[in-house]
Amino acid sequence: MAAPAPDFSMRGKTVLLTGATGGLGSATARELARRGAHLLLVGRNPQKLAATLAEVQQAGAAAGASAEVLVADLSLLSEVQQLAEEVTRRHGHLDVLINNAGIMGGKHTITAEGHELSWATNHLAPFVLTNHLLPLLLAAPQGRIINVASEAHWLGQIEASQEVRNARSRYSGITAYCDSKLANILFTNELAHRLDLTNITANCLHPGLVDTGLMHPGAPRLMRTLWWMAKPLLVSPEHGARTTVYLATSPEVTRVSGQYFKNSRPGRFAERAGNRAEAFRLWRISAEETGVAG
Repeated sequence: MAAPAPDFSMRGKTVLLTGATGGLGSATARELARRGAHLLLVGRNPQKLAATLAEVQQAGAAAGASAEVLVADLSLLSEVQQLAEEVTRRHGHLDVLINNAGIMGGKHTITAEGHELSWATNHLAPFVLTNHLLPLLLAAPQGRIINVASEAHWLGQIEASQEVRNARSRYSGITAYCDSKLANILFTNELAHRLDLTNITANCLHPGLVDTGLMHPGAPRLMRTLWWMAKPLLVSPEHGARTTVYLATSPEVTRVSGQYFKNSRPGRFAERAGNRAEAFRLWRISAEETGVAG
């Protein structure tokens, strides 16, 4: 079991956190608030965001923390772009970007923009948001990008086309989730390569099997049953947030980039997740699907 992250101060640091209203996200927000960060909390439900904001304000009161909320549905890339534009209007720099939002898909769903729901939310949204916010991260003394991935990436693969990815005949909620988590790691590796010699680092992590609201309410009965059976093995959101908080705050990783962390230490990942050619291929596919310059 990982020890709690040392209490490094985040006073004067601005942190954007997606998926802030969920168990892992809200636990991460509360801990960063206790360290004095200014938090930009992103979620799609205004009522849940208001509740998280109140928790964060209470947790960070003694440390002088502050927070603001931003409403966006990250399954829609148009809203992701609007989110990035709003953040850019409000702030001159960003110290830490935590791409935490994620879902495990239920029934086969294609978004209004034509993307499979898990792929859009778990991978394309971080890809678009990160690329749009790079200027703000470059304006910080030392920008950090943190992508929440998963050990599920071991079972993932990157399909060659959007048509294949969207096909109802081959859809599985578990498969779609695993594919998106592999994409998180490949994206992180390619991003770290492209940001080499800049002041920005990019790392990803596995938070553990966390007891959160990750499971989509429309998930097949088998998936929900397996999740229920695994509950005794699940860790608390507070425990799951430790590695994220470590990567956001620790001076030990100031110059560490392109790594996959577990329990606040670099961990082993699937061979395909470290494949440079595969990472470049994913970047090209993502750029084509989102219109972001590759």
